[in-house]
Amino acid sequence: MANTLTDLIPDALEALDIVSREMTGFIPAVKRDTEANRAAIGETVRFPIAPAESSADNTPGVNAPDTGDAVIGSDTLAITKSKHVPVRWNGEETLATQRKGIYSTINADRLAQAFRTLTNEIETDLGALFTNCSRAYGTAGTTPFGTAGELDDFAGVNEILDVNGAPKDGRQLVLDHSAISNMRGKQNTLFNVNEAGSSDMLRTGMTDLVQNLAIRQSGQVATHTAGTATGFDITTGFSVGDETLTVDGSDAGTILAGDIVTWAGDGNKYMVVSSTASGSASGNIVIQPIGLRAAAGVGVEGTLQGDYTANMAFSQDAIVLATRMPAAPEGGDMATDVTQIQDPYSGLIFELAQYKQYLQNVIHVRIAWGVKAVKPAHMALLLG
Repeated sequence: MANTLTDLIPDALEALDIVSREMTGFIPAVKRDTEANRAAIGETVRFPIAPAESSADNTPGVNAPDTGDAVIGSDTLAITKSKHVPVRWNGEETLATQRKGIYSTINADRLAQAFRTLTNEIETDLGALFTNCSRAYGTAGTTPFGTAGELDDFAGVNEILDVNGAPKDGRQLVLDHSAISNMRGKQNTLFNVNEAGSSDMLRTGMTDLVQNLAIRQSGQVATHTAGTATGFDITTGFSVGDETLTVDGSDAGTILAGDIVTWAGDGNKYMVVSSTASGSASGNIVIQPIGLRAAAGVGVEGTLQGDYTANMAFSQDAIVLATRMPAAPEGGDMATDVTQIQDPYSGLIFELAQYKQYLQNVIHVRIAWGVKAVKPAHMALLLG
């Protein structure tokens, strides 16, 4: 069988180069498990997690201590989506565009849109993990970096990660377009080469590390519409570290997963994982690890923050993206040729499969993937 997709690879690579300019900040920021192996929807992917280590006293002796072994832990995530984008041409369309010398260009553009569609869907799924962030910094409904010369937003999310024990290496900050615009337009200190150490912000509008955070831009940063509850109070005293809090609501409002809650006398902004509290009935509010940072007594009032844009700061180990090729039946299907191309920018591997039909051909650009937030304590929200 002729390898008919070989001639298509230059067009596909050109398309990938176009897609690489799309604002995909989450994909390059997270830990990836990207393989050309095949996987079915619902298949479990296992990945390693290094355990915490313990110290020991230094005791002189003839031999070194027989210690240092560790049991490497693991976690799993499921491949939840397997999708394709079809690019079809019939004979008349191919002939007409080839005569005009535009077939290759149009085909590359269509493939670019296919790669873009799938990449953006993966990026959206990663952005939707914001509800796993441990705590939040900033003001809901106010775009970060809005005050010239103030870098508090960097420091605020870094403090959350520091307190939670997140690794110093590989910290990421994924921002939406408005936050990036504020950074470019108002944070003049980032443009001063003698202070920033680089002219990148001035020349390209993007910088690398700021306060040990790798700055990334995404068009798929999520937004959250907050619940409507007011006037809910803690009914039982709780200690530092508690994550499930019993409250008594006084109105018919709602408390939703993804809401940001604050407690009187405590300056921390906590992420709500789930809630059974609404209306006048008592219920529980579950917040993300590492739980309360200050003790809360009976009668302490809670307040929900408003709607927000979910910019995210996290260490790279906190989020995992697994991608595979879609599962194929034993012996293959009706595809006349199949090839795989790795995007050199995102590292994603896409599969291209050609199906010959009556007086027309269709190419499926496809990929299967799953995402999971594995360490909420290593994730922080920067409210926008």
